Amino acid sequence: MELTTHLMTTDPRKIPVDALKRFIQDIFAAEGMSGDHAATMADVLSWANLRGVDSHGISRIPRYVGMIDNGGMNPRPNLSVTTETSASLSIEADRAAGPVAMDWAMDKAIAKARNAGIGWAMVRQMTHSGAIGYYTLKAARADMAGLAFVSSLPNMAYPGTRAGSVGTSPIGIAVPGGDHAPLMLDMATAVVAGGRLAQARLTGETIPEGWALDADGVPTTDGARAVTSVPLGGHKGGGLSLMLECLISLMVGNPILAAELQERTPGHPIRQNGLCIAVNIAAFTDPAEFRAQVDRLVETLKSRDRAEGTEEILVPGERGDRVLEERTRSGIPVRDGIWTQLETVAARHGVAMPASTTPTR
Repeated sequence: MELTTHLMTTDPRKIPVDALKRFIQDIFAAEGMSGDHAATMADVLSWANLRGVDSHGISRIPRYVGMIDNGGMNPRPNLSVTTETSASLSIEADRAAGPVAMDWAMDKAIAKARNAGIGWAMVRQMTHSGAIGYYTLKAARADMAGLAFVSSLPNMAYPGTRAGSVGTSPIGIAVPGGDHAPLMLDMATAVVAGGRLAQARLTGETIPEGWALDADGVPTTDGARAVTSVPLGGHKGGGLSLMLECLISLMVGNPILAAELQERTPGHPIRQNGLCIAVNIAAFTDPAEFRAQVDRLVETLKSRDRAEGTEEILVPGERGDRVLEERTRSGIPVRDGIWTQLETVAARHGVAMPASTTPTR
């Protein structure tokens, strides 16, 4: 499930994709990242904007830069493999930017899967992961099934609690298609992704019922008062997040939830642990037949009788594919507030703002 933001001004300025990538890369290079790592940041953040997941795109740049400044994010991490088997490995990320660590982990998982049939790569001590669909699609393009999971700080209420107790831990799964594009599910265990809720707090917009709790643990529709996310499906979403903490954070010896709930201090830097899995389809069945059956499944599902009010039956990733096509052609829309924040970051490093078309008023 991809969450497209709708917080833009009328006729927002638009940035061509190539110009946006150059800008992102220049910013993170100026912050001390290597050329390769800065390029990865540019790819992952622009990918999110291209697919309409604006909460995980360039709006994250000021926050990421702030994390580098306060020592929460390491721009020159020593990524290392600490344990390894024929099909698995554990990675010490050294407070790397999440996109850098997760991209590296998925590459390692894919390499393992080519020989062992499956690759299981665990990541310890990274910062915000970015849009995890990016990493699962990398596996799908290698003719594999890709899965990605993240365990994060407690910003979602566990059922029965009134404050953040578990994380809005995202889940991503992608498989290759034939004539159809890869199927790609990218969802939070919360009703709405944390980044989307953060944008609602900035704008003070009215949000739907059932999205969030305020500081007193009371349900609210006032975006400015929205503090804590609500789990998707109640105990289902809360339980998934709790089990991901066990499967990932406890497994890599870096507990997050219990430590934060017992010892939380204001301003604690974002930290996460991750898991990337690649499954080599060829180890189990013919990849061409698999892709053909994905197409058949999609076509069959789309041919079903539609419920009243449904114009089209969409499959995972399809909405984002269409946004990507349109934005590749017309550019990435940027709200005035985000543009102003980016100007501040750019001026600090002497980086030129990307070319854009000026919005009409």
